[in-house]
Amino acid sequence: MIKIENLTKIFGDLIAVNDLCLNIPQGEFFAFLGPNAAGKTTTIKLLTGLLKPSAGHISICGLDIEKDYCAAKALISYIPDMPFLYDKLTGREFLDFIRSLYPGSGTCAEEQLIDELLDVFSLKGCEYQLIEFYSHGMRQKLVFAAALLHSPRVMIIDEPMVGLDPHASRLVKDILKQKTKEGVTVFLSTHTLSVAEELAERIGIIDRGKLLTVGTLSQLRQASGINGKLEDVFLRLTEEEGAQA
Repeated sequence: MIKIENLTKIFGDLIAVNDLCLNIPQGEFFAFLGPNAAGKTTTIKLLTGLLKPSAGHISICGLDIEKDYCAAKALISYIPDMPFLYDKLTGREFLDFIRSLYPGSGTCAEEQLIDELLDVFSLKGCEYQLIEFYSHGMRQKLVFAAALLHSPRVMIIDEPMVGLDPHASRLVKDILKQKTKEGVTVFLSTHTLSVAEELAERIGIIDRGKLLTVGTLSQLRQASGINGKLEDVFLRLTEEEGAQA
């Protein structure tokens, strides 16, 4: 579902992403971890077509993100760490607008899906309120609802739990896990290592633009020599990279 081949992105003298290769199959929950400025957000922007690579290729469901960008983007949901919302729209108007951006919009089934998502994310009763009056948590839930409107095949998510209370966090985790069972591929970047430990089937760790390791938690424990929590494994692997740099 996601194929990354020799991906490189250079900004001046900075190599933000350095010869990255990844294959992520259908229905996998993949966590992408790294320290600050490791190259995570740059990789995500390359995956979503917001940046062009300096070298390498990306395909989404077999579609080249540069050559077939419209078709590829129609299969993707992207939730950034700081999503932009139109404050002068109501919650429902925002969802209607987002759905209209995708092919085949305007059916009764889509209206029903909007109602269902508003209900699932506990936004019923405030869907006709201007977004400028939404709390941070309400905004985040609205973004998740919008991301599910077009039945994406790949979900790319940067820091999903920011601003969510424990109930909403649990809801989002359950939805994402259910989506992977339905064949949706989830690519998640987070600093909340407990979320990655709980949800991810495989984990990739990037530092200084280079992929240090990728595998299951068990495989990462073996690579680090630590049979403990993901936090301990992550710190050991990134500390070793820092010492070698």
